[in-house]
Amino acid sequence: MSSVMVTTWSLEQTSPDDALPAAVPDGDVRIVRSEVPSPEFSRFLYASVGGDIRWTDRLTWSYDRWREYLGRPGVETWVAYDRGTPAGYVELDPQDEGVVEITYFGLIPAFRGRRIGGHLLTHGTARAWDLADRWPGRAPTKRVWLHTCSKDGEFAMDNYLRRGFRLFDTKVEEEREVPAPGPWPGA
Repeated sequence: MSSVMVTTWSLEQTSPDDALPAAVPDGDVRIVRSEVPSPEFSRFLYASVGGDIRWTDRLTWSYDRWREYLGRPGVETWVAYDRGTPAGYVELDPQDEGVVEITYFGLIPAFRGRRIGGHLLTHGTARAWDLADRWPGRAPTKRVWLHTCSKDGEFAMDNYLRRGFRLFDTKVEEEREVPAPGPWPGA
């Protein structure tokens, strides 16, 4: 199999004041926390959002590994719905010393380009900043960070920068090129 050079950018906010909101999209778009850890639903979101941009890390996770990860205190999944249909999600992973990583964020391909992404990122970032309010004993958030790469959607980096994230690291690595798995083969 061939390889490809992939650039990964890490971005952060160090204050809630860094967050710059996006406009609310037209229509019936709602963002709801998925409060019951569900490996089936989380795997659906992961495969549906990342299938065309080669998210493969978690495709081999067992049901138990999904359940263990999702059951960790502070891990949250926030789902955007367009007229009742899942459109995308943002996943928050609390780390030590008041750090929250936005581990996954994105939209199902059919919902891209409709201004839902900026709105979802605005909401997800705000939920990262107030995570301690929902998790007693959790230290207040001091930093929110994420990474994106050259395999992600063409507007991903611009969205992060417009929401107030600042670049703090760049890495270029050679990766084995894998076919896009899609939410199912051939999609």
